This record gives sequence, C-alpha cells and structure tokens, in this order.
Amino acid sequence: MNAHAETCLLTQAQLLDLSFMEHRAHLLAIAAFLDRLERAQGAADAAEDFRLGALRGALHELVSPEPGRVMRAQMRLSDQDLTLLDLRDSQSAYGAPQRGEGPHSLDSEAEQ
Repeated sequence: MNAHAETCLLTQAQLLDLSFMEHRAHLLAIAAFLDRLERAQGAADAAEDFRLGALRGALHELVSPEPGRVMRAQMRLSDQDLTLLDLRDSQSAYGAPQRGEGPHSLDSEAEQ
C-alpha cells in the first residue's frame, strides 16, 4: 500500500486535465535531446558519460510501476558523496554523480 495514497486534493482526471500538456512537453524535450545527442558528432563518447548514464537510470525509474519514482530518480541524479566540501577538490555541480571517483562514491561503496 502506498503511504501517500489519496493525499492529492485533485482527482486523477483533474490532475491529467491540469498537467498532462506540461509533462507531455517535458517528455518530448527529453526525447529530442536524446535524439540530438545520438546524432551529434562524437556520439560514442557520450555513451560512457556519467551524466547520460544517470539520466537513463532516472528515466528507467519513471516507468517503474512502483511508487516512490521521484525519490529513486532524484537519488540517481544526486551526488551521494558524504565527504565534507572543504576536503573535496571541487563542489560537484554536474547534476549527476561521477561514479567511480572519490572515496565515498557509489561504486567504491559497492566494491566494499
């Protein structure tokens, strides 16, 4: 059972009427971006890019039938390095975690 079931004041039909066109546009913008990226020069380079991997992972979460999509998508796009900023060489502002770098990265934790 979803802990947040029926916490929205709108009906599903009202929510669709209110927000469908906005989210349709966002979805088409992402599809256009991915198509443009595929057509861009050096497209093979992007396949290994951590940002594209995080974006694809977040998109995967969106089509999941399980509740909690926003949290899982956010976690895929969030830096989870807990090292104090003063100890890091730079502030991560890439919009996605660079996996495999740093002592507290997700990859280094998975290896332990």
